[in-house]
Amino acid sequence: MTNGTVQVTNDYALQLDNLDEFKDYRNEFYLNPGSIYLDGNSLGLMNKHSENKVSEILNDWKTLGIDGWTQGTYPWFFISERLGEMMAPLVGAEAKEVIVTGSTTVNLHQLVATFYKPEGKRTKIIADELTFPSDIYALKSQLMLHGYDPEEHLIRVKSGDGRFIEEDDIIKEMTDEVALIVLPTVLYRSGQLFDIQRLTAEAHKRGILIGFDGCHSVGAIPHYFSQWDVDFGFWCTYKYLNGGPGSVAALYVNKKHFGRHPGLAGWYSSNKNKQFDMEHTLVPEETAGAFQIGTPHVLSLAPLISSLEMFAKVSIENIRKNSLSKTQYFMDLIKEELSNMGFTIGNPLEDERRGGHICLEHEEAIRICKALKENQITPDFRAPNIIRLAPIAFYTSYEDIFKTVQILKKIMLDKQYEKYENKRGVVS
Repeated sequence: MTNGTVQVTNDYALQLDNLDEFKDYRNEFYLNPGSIYLDGNSLGLMNKHSENKVSEILNDWKTLGIDGWTQGTYPWFFISERLGEMMAPLVGAEAKEVIVTGSTTVNLHQLVATFYKPEGKRTKIIADELTFPSDIYALKSQLMLHGYDPEEHLIRVKSGDGRFIEEDDIIKEMTDEVALIVLPTVLYRSGQLFDIQRLTAEAHKRGILIGFDGCHSVGAIPHYFSQWDVDFGFWCTYKYLNGGPGSVAALYVNKKHFGRHPGLAGWYSSNKNKQFDMEHTLVPEETAGAFQIGTPHVLSLAPLISSLEMFAKVSIENIRKNSLSKTQYFMDLIKEELSNMGFTIGNPLEDERRGGHICLEHEEAIRICKALKENQITPDFRAPNIIRLAPIAFYTSYEDIFKTVQILKKIMLDKQYEKYENKRGVVS
């Protein structure tokens, strides 16, 4: 595969699979025979060791009772810190800067409550108009709690084409009225990867704190939050990190901010050595652990253990290299096989700007997704016209990609999609 050309044969895909250093990891996941799963950017597949980890935690509960908090394979009192240490290399952070806790939106509320300190004319928050809705809901709520009108104080940077946000346009909004910036690392529809280092540097030049939502990148793309001096970050663990539906989320706080009182304090914000003193004056932990709120959801953490153990065996840089190769192969096949069928590739073509999924646009996207599912391929629809297809380093083969494009071609030639209603499902 060179210069945008590709051999359109199954044999070539098999040759690529034979060279794929991740090929053996497919055996570590539950893959339904005869099906192709391309929705790992929405919910990652279950690895075969997850059940064992849940069983270990359940057995500790069964045999140790309350002593499971300090005994057993994974003492529950320290489990969030232990998993934070395992996850820190994925975002380029020190172990003490990452904690596995809460959910994505709860963690965002915590971080904004901690870092949004309006003063004088610095009252505004920058986001973007293409970000995931939950982030906007949270930011509006936080502004209202401070007595501000979100329509005036939440700046949503405009997109010129409905796909991408230009970094220059974000930087233009970094005025002396801005107190905080919250942006995604990757736009969830188009897969655009922001230049996090540049945006962070530009924000800090202007005295503005900046944080990132890493839901659509952590586990697929290396980040270097500490090196880049990012103030804070937060992300879920059920997409690329394969932690399971509703798995516990994570957050990062730059160590330069340790000592800040958490905006939303709770039982688990406490210094571990003081927590059971039962005093009414909180002594916050001197790590990212200070930004926990409540007791860890231990049973929901269990599957993530085995997933992070798998990530520890490979580098996130190698995962990224593999992901870029597979998304490039996907795009080359689409250009070769699906031209003149109404498809547009809506994700960035450049490696440095592309996230972990393909954004394939078509006016019949909803119906095409339904036809793909009938053909045993699991895609992901996003309004208004996007088919998201995510080749995952651990379990998507080049042959999967080749077959998907051939099936898409057949769906279009045979007009299979026409028998479906143009209406999305409750969960798309």
